[in-house]
Amino acid sequence: MRWTRRHVLDTDDWSTEEIQAVLDTTGAMVEVLSRPVRRAPPLRGRTVVLFFAESSTRTRVSFELAARTLSADVVNISASGSSVEKGESLYDTVRTLQALGGDVVVMRHGSSGAPYFVSERTDAAVINAGDGWHAHPTQGLLDAYTLRAALGDLAKKRIVIVGDIVHSRVARSDINALVPLGATITLSGPPTLMPSAWRCGQTPAGTTYEPDLDRALDGADGVIALRLQKERQEGGLLPSLREYTRVWGLTEARVSLMRPGAPVMHPGPMNEGVEIDADVAHGARSLVERQVTNGVAVRMALLYLLVGTPTLEAS
Repeated sequence: MRWTRRHVLDTDDWSTEEIQAVLDTTGAMVEVLSRPVRRAPPLRGRTVVLFFAESSTRTRVSFELAARTLSADVVNISASGSSVEKGESLYDTVRTLQALGGDVVVMRHGSSGAPYFVSERTDAAVINAGDGWHAHPTQGLLDAYTLRAALGDLAKKRIVIVGDIVHSRVARSDINALVPLGATITLSGPPTLMPSAWRCGQTPAGTTYEPDLDRALDGADGVIALRLQKERQEGGLLPSLREYTRVWGLTEARVSLMRPGAPVMHPGPMNEGVEIDADVAHGARSLVERQVTNGVAVRMALLYLLVGTPTLEAS
C-alpha cells in the first residue's frame, strides 16, 4: 500500500492494512540489521530530532540506532539540563525544534496529548514515543511484530495483558495494534488498576476482563506483563507489592497453564520478583530480548515510511 500518514501519534484509527504495512516493512529492516555492516542509505541527508522530556533509555537508544542505521543525522534533546527543565513552555520548545530543521521529531512527554500539540506546530513528521498514560504506538507495533513472528497469523490468537492497565499506555497501544490483526485480548490485574468502565464489562472491542490470572492464562497463546510502579502501592491502590506478586505475578506454574511454547513478553524495564519471576523473564518462553531487537527494526520501518527514500541497498 502507499503510505500516506504524516505522523505516528497513535494507532487507534489505523486500518489493518496500515498495521500490516508497518510489520511487513519491519521484516525488511530485520534483514538490514542482520547484515555484517548494519547501514543503509534511505535517510541520508535527513535529520531526526529525539526530544525526550521524560526519561528513557530503551526507547531513546532504540530510535537513535534506528535513525543511524538508516544513515540519518541525529540530534538529542533531553529534559535534564535543558531549557525544558528550567521551565521553558512546550510552545517555545516547538519553536526550538522547528529552528533545528529536523525532518522527524521523536517525542516522549509526561503529558498526554503533547505530541499532538507539537505536530500541529511544526513542519516535521512527529512520532509519539510515549505520552502520559495515553499511548505508546511504537511499543504496540513492536509487540505485534514480535507475536506475529512467534505465532504466525494472529487471527483467533488469545493474548493476555496483565498488570497496571489503567495507567499503561503500552496496554492501550497493544490493544490498538493486536485487535485489528484478529487477536483477542484478555485483560487481568487488580480491579483498582483497571479503568472503572472496563472492570464493569465495558472493555474495548476484542477484549475482556478476567481478574483471576490463572483463568486468564488457561489456554492462552501468549502473555504480556506490564511493569508495576511502586507509587501504585503508595497511592493506596494495592495492599502491598508482595500481595500483588502472590495474586498476579507471572510464575513458572502460571505460564505452564498457557498453550505449549506460548511466549512471555514484557515492555521493560522489569521488576523481577514482582510482576514476573526471574526464571520466567529469562526462560525458554521469554521474548523480552527479542522485543528489544524488534524495537529497533519497527522504528526503522516507521522512519523509512515517513521520510525515507525507496532503497535499502547497503551504503
